Amino acid sequence: MPEVITEVAQNSLTIEIGGMPVRVNTTDRGFLNTLHNRYAGYVNSTADAEVEFDVQLASSGNAEQDAGVRVARRGERWSLTRGDFQAEWEPSKRRGWIQQTANPYSIDAVLRIVHTLVLAKQGGFLLHSASAIRNGKAFLFAGVSEAGKTTMSRLAPSDVTLLTDEISYVRKRDDGYLAFGTPFTGELAKLGENVSAPIAALYLLAKGRENRIDPVPAGEAARALLANLLFFAEDEELVQATFHAAFEFVNRVPVSRLTFFPDARVWELIR
Repeated sequence: MPEVITEVAQNSLTIEIGGMPVRVNTTDRGFLNTLHNRYAGYVNSTADAEVEFDVQLASSGNAEQDAGVRVARRGERWSLTRGDFQAEWEPSKRRGWIQQTANPYSIDAVLRIVHTLVLAKQGGFLLHSASAIRNGKAFLFAGVSEAGKTTMSRLAPSDVTLLTDEISYVRKRDDGYLAFGTPFTGELAKLGENVSAPIAALYLLAKGRENRIDPVPAGEAARALLANLLFFAEDEELVQATFHAAFEFVNRVPVSRLTFFPDARVWELIR
């Protein structure tokens, strides 16, 4: 385990995504400034951290960001590895460490993994989808690469608040689900607004010659949702929890197929 960083007050920042503050400690001021810029709008200096990571920077070497991610539980600790980082996190102590290159997208991956692990126990998830708020309601637009997530985001009119064009944050609550903005971007390369709203609908995207919305049976909706979830852990308990969360979501939130021609008129259907 890397040496614990003691100068927390001078060399830390707290990144709050989805209402969960994560404090990052580092001895490298340049890297800290990079993180401030990367997560602008999501830095909350007054929040009490629910998770804390000490970050030790390593030389880039032959680190491969595209290498496969491995997430496994070892006793009370989670081990997270990829070509460009190694990390451990102990939920009971709310602490962990990360050894990574100075690339901020390495810590991006760690944050996504940790949020999926926490959300899985709470009935929520991260989803490959664009999401936006209109008239106080959040709408999710899910699909594989090239399905149209970024296109829907680009076409959004001025009265729409974009939460993300790539990875949506879904948190369960007693009366439904909330969608939160995230700093995880796709082709649009623009951070979502750090706000939230109740989820009114999930749309499965398909491109076509006309704009229309068609109902989707619950079984098909659940399969499509599962196919677009972000989940990395090799853990049977959390896999089962994620399956349960997906089926509960499609039984509580309307799911439809949105076929659209890529022009701004498609947003006339989203109210």
